Amino acid sequence: MKKRFLGKSNIEIGDVGLGCWQFGGDFGPMAEETAFSIMTTAVEHGITFFDTADVYGAGRSEKLIGRFLKGCDVSLTVATKFGRGADIYPNGYTRDNLKGKVQDSLQRLGVDALDLLQLHCIPKDVLREGEIFDWLRQIKNEGLIKNFGASVESVEEAMICLEQEDLVSLQVIFNIFRQKLITDLFPAAKDRGVGIIVRLPVASGLLTGKFTAETKFVETDHRNFNRDGQHFNVGETFAGLPFAKGVQLSEALKEYVPEGFSLSQMALRWILDYNTVSVVIPGASSSTQVEENANVSDMRSLPEELHIQLNEFYNLQVQNHIRGPY
Repeated sequence: MKKRFLGKSNIEIGDVGLGCWQFGGDFGPMAEETAFSIMTTAVEHGITFFDTADVYGAGRSEKLIGRFLKGCDVSLTVATKFGRGADIYPNGYTRDNLKGKVQDSLQRLGVDALDLLQLHCIPKDVLREGEIFDWLRQIKNEGLIKNFGASVESVEEAMICLEQEDLVSLQVIFNIFRQKLITDLFPAAKDRGVGIIVRLPVASGLLTGKFTAETKFVETDHRNFNRDGQHFNVGETFAGLPFAKGVQLSEALKEYVPEGFSLSQMALRWILDYNTVSVVIPGASSSTQVEENANVSDMRSLPEELHIQLNEFYNLQVQNHIRGPY
């Protein structure tokens, strides 16, 4: 596993991490044994960065990670998030609420200080007002968090966050279907030394190439109930593409896959070929999937010609179909 630094910080992590939303059961039930097997396999293959949030399974994801940490002899960096709980979003942002939620996460994770606390797609007006960043600094000075960043939905929100000099990271949606960030955000993030954490690298599974127009998802899976943004930003589901269109586009991408790669590995390698990216955080529903993802770190970079072709594919066939903040 190759390593990168999280922006200008001294946090060195494997460039393929593990997204842990699925541990909360939000994509359908996941047994504890499965979650522990996934985490064990991740560590065995050099993954040292786990990403979670306080709302994933109402804290279940954090609790499972906390239990895993107790028996893990490898140094891991665990990032969690604050700001999307029903008792917080959209109007409950106070210093006391933030500190209380941090203390809850500390208890669930079983640690004395959070490695990285990220604002979790909070309202743009709260970001712009900026007081919440002062609260983060105060809580950092109290020793409850080591670093802070922000998970955002749009380039505009990211640019607002970049005004904060001590911001360590931005978590963004970036994949073959969402390429605007290459020109509209990455240069500014690199200039400021802010690390980029990439979520939805395979567009909620579209870029695995395993779905058909008839694919069904369980009732509790956001890929079932949020396809058109009925409950939260549509961009978090299938990267904002209508499902049927996303399936069609994923099928068309299969002809671009180089020998020795799967479609999902090409999608992950495409992301890692951008050196502004610090870590990509695909989720996983099995140990086999974790291993396939982790192997991408050591796979060869994609040819420049292929990058040009995939950019043209995005410009001509994808960008006009994206919905939601971007």
